[in-house]
Amino acid sequence: MSAVLAEVSVRPSVPAAKAEIAVVLLGTGVVGGAFLKLLCTPVAKRLHLVGAANSRKQQSDPTQLASRDLRDRLKREGTARDDAALLSALDAHHAQVKVIVDATASTDLASRHADWLARGYHVVTANKSLAGGQLPGWRALQAARAAGGRYGDSATVGAGLPVLSTLRRLCDCGDSLLTLEGVFSGSLSYLFNQYDGSRPFSALLREARKQGYTEPDPRADLSGEDVARKLLILARNAGFALGNDEVVVESLVPEALRDISTEAFLERLEELDEPLAALHEAARARGQVLRFLARLNQRGRARVGLTEVPLNHPAARLYGTDNQFALTTTRYHTQPLVIQGPGAGPEVTAQALLGDVLALG
Repeated sequence: MSAVLAEVSVRPSVPAAKAEIAVVLLGTGVVGGAFLKLLCTPVAKRLHLVGAANSRKQQSDPTQLASRDLRDRLKREGTARDDAALLSALDAHHAQVKVIVDATASTDLASRHADWLARGYHVVTANKSLAGGQLPGWRALQAARAAGGRYGDSATVGAGLPVLSTLRRLCDCGDSLLTLEGVFSGSLSYLFNQYDGSRPFSALLREARKQGYTEPDPRADLSGEDVARKLLILARNAGFALGNDEVVVESLVPEALRDISTEAFLERLEELDEPLAALHEAARARGQVLRFLARLNQRGRARVGLTEVPLNHPAARLYGTDNQFALTTTRYHTQPLVIQGPGAGPEVTAQALLGDVLALG
């Protein structure tokens, strides 16, 4: 009995061509500037910048956009802001994927994310004002995501650490978040990792500001509101429908310093020293240290503020601007899943933006 053997030719599969991506960048500050630098790298060769804008001016001329000194040219030669013109430039480009990158902290711009998504644009952002703001805004965002474009928000929490992606994957697999705890602010992590009572807190704060670890007005960090927004984003992604008024936020800024100008606040930083020195000494006497923690329990109670932790606590062993997220879930119950790493810096934040953009195509 004879057998006929057929020759089978096996050829390696050829990866499908990646889609071209047209980009409008809103915000050319520290993070936006770092994003522009990444657009000049080989990994971004599929991306076409068709518009860029700061808070006052914009540019959509291809020659200008290709300039290495775009940020400076934008200030000198840009035209007046007109979002409709930027979106027209995006529409006119041949790329299959069209994305708006919001590298600002503007509440006004964030309020437009849902509309852009509903109109079919993709949005990639480091802006926490919508997802971490009022609950109706969060719900509008979810409705727009279901009906429109994709929303890249990796840069909103942890400066690109894989926190949101991990949390979503766990929930997609049927796991449930029980508790969440951690240090969500790179600037506050740095300050309290350094603060040992040997130097006034105000001196450390000035140093951190000079190094770019804090916002130009440090009250944006010290108030705890930024940490609260990150906690809300995580909690809402885990299924907790929390309003922003349901997070207890304990500010480090004394009442007398909250409503004055930035310049006046910076001149009065020493007023922070005595209260924090007293808290530090009390913690030290009990063998503990101070850390600015965010916490969410199983009943949805959320708190952000300065907390004493023992020396063997994970948050007591952080370094530099490290963020730390400890997730206890139904499956990670005996020991929490901990995600830790640098949680501040324009380069890592811009990289998170770029990663979300590339994932669209």
